[in-house]
Amino acid sequence: MRTLPHTHLGTPDTRSAGRFLLWLAARQWTTLVNGMVLGCVWMLAQALMPWAIGHAIDGIAAENTTTILTWTGVLLGLGLLVAVSAVLRHRAAVVNWLYSTFRTVQVITGHSAHTGPALGRTIPTGDVVATASSDSHHIGNAFEVTPRFAGAVASYAVVSVIVLDMSVTLGLMVVLGVPVLVGSAAPLIGPLRRRQDEQRDSLGELTSLGADTVAGLRVLRGLGGEDVFAQRYTARSQTVRLAGVRLASVQSLLDAVLVALPGLFLAALIWVGASMTMSGEIAPGTLVTLYGFAFFLLIPVYTTGEMVFVATRAMIAARRVVKVLAVERDVPDSATPEHDDGTTGPAGAIRPVEHDGPGELLDDASGLRVEPGRLSMVVADSAADAAALADRLGRMSPATGVRLDGVALDELPLDTVRRRVVVSDPEPTLFTGPLRTGLDPYGQHDTRTLTDALAVAAAADILDAIAEGLDGALEERGRSLSGGQRQRVGLARALVQDPGILVLVEPTSAVDAHTEATIAGNLRAARAARTTVVITASPLMLAQADVVMWLAGGRVAATGTHDELLHTVTDYHRTVIREEVEA
Repeated sequence: MRTLPHTHLGTPDTRSAGRFLLWLAARQWTTLVNGMVLGCVWMLAQALMPWAIGHAIDGIAAENTTTILTWTGVLLGLGLLVAVSAVLRHRAAVVNWLYSTFRTVQVITGHSAHTGPALGRTIPTGDVVATASSDSHHIGNAFEVTPRFAGAVASYAVVSVIVLDMSVTLGLMVVLGVPVLVGSAAPLIGPLRRRQDEQRDSLGELTSLGADTVAGLRVLRGLGGEDVFAQRYTARSQTVRLAGVRLASVQSLLDAVLVALPGLFLAALIWVGASMTMSGEIAPGTLVTLYGFAFFLLIPVYTTGEMVFVATRAMIAARRVVKVLAVERDVPDSATPEHDDGTTGPAGAIRPVEHDGPGELLDDASGLRVEPGRLSMVVADSAADAAALADRLGRMSPATGVRLDGVALDELPLDTVRRRVVVSDPEPTLFTGPLRTGLDPYGQHDTRTLTDALAVAAAADILDAIAEGLDGALEERGRSLSGGQRQRVGLARALVQDPGILVLVEPTSAVDAHTEATIAGNLRAARAARTTVVITASPLMLAQADVVMWLAGGRVAATGTHDELLHTVTDYHRTVIREEVEA
């Protein structure tokens, strides 16, 4: 058995739902084949038991002890084979379910992380969550039933041959009757699929509403709107319940058809067989065999109906998965390979790029030049221009015209950009779990590094506020912390990475003046010899800068120290003083 989660997922085929399912099957073909073989052995062993019983009865009728003992031994062997193959088949079925379900979940979650905010803007969060948590299970169910379905087909074929050999009339009833039974359920598949879609959509909407409500719970409490949203959630829950009831009504009708029609078929088959026995056309043992076969055929018929049901749900689920995987992230990856000598693309085509240490950033759109190893700060007359600049420098949006050490940022592999340039937003997202994991998700740094980063961000007090310190748990989105504390944890998380280039956007907008002054001084010392860009209008931060650039109309209009720009650029003076007064 493999270790889960999967280490190597591969590249999913997203051209259609069917191709995605085939891709999943190809990734676990060995376990599927193993399950199908065991399913066939399990079903065939059961199918042959009526045949062996019939021969034993004929031996009893003929008072042939040898025949009786022989077929009794065959029955014992078939019983043992059924027992052993049932255990192994069930194990294989669970393995197939786990592998396909977890691979689907990993593909969805990996793609969600890969696409970033683009996925949330395209598909509601609730639908993405439902696809990973619910649709993946439906896909797993199809892979779980497939081995049993293979056994059902194999056993049906074997039984048909045996019955035709025993009696052409009864054999034709079996060969032609079973497909008719399966086809009789076909008219219910369309309504079943539509109601599955309805139930799935309503569940996704409910999940989205719940996620939005939880995210805004603090605001709702402040406005006294909890009851309103509770009523809305209750109403939406009832919609989901009614959709489930409508789905269950069709499903129950399908189950009834799959039980009633085989029962009628069994009665007809036994009636014809009994008539033929009374007329002497077949022996009593043959009648018992036919009865056993007819009773056994209920299993493959029901399995076939189950396969139709789970395959239908799997196709619907796969279409939703493909829809999620079709969303592309805002910034495509050039996927240009890096060579051992530090170059990218064809050997010698691009100058070497250092992976460590400070780097020089140039932005043609704004005329910005960030010198390596310096603490540079940017003040803008427009918050939108400042945000757009930060996104370009970190390649969070198309970075046309941005160069890192002379190399176009858009031409570098995205992994290289993410490793070399780290951008920290003013409102960082924090996740549930230990503070240690929140600061160091990959567990690459020791405790000293983490506490040093917290000290630079003036966040050492947070260790006292959280029980068990670094090993204490943060609530979802850091709700147990104040806005300033969350901001400082986000700053510490960026500092832990110690990137060659760090871009900070308003890193102290939610803290008091004393804390801000402490952070400014600490940042300058901690980032010595590293390239740091801070987009801010805070005088306390600007006073620590090596160089300040004034951005007017999206272009660098002036460069100098904070004091120089205060006395020479009127708009800069007005922006900074307003920030100081508002603080």
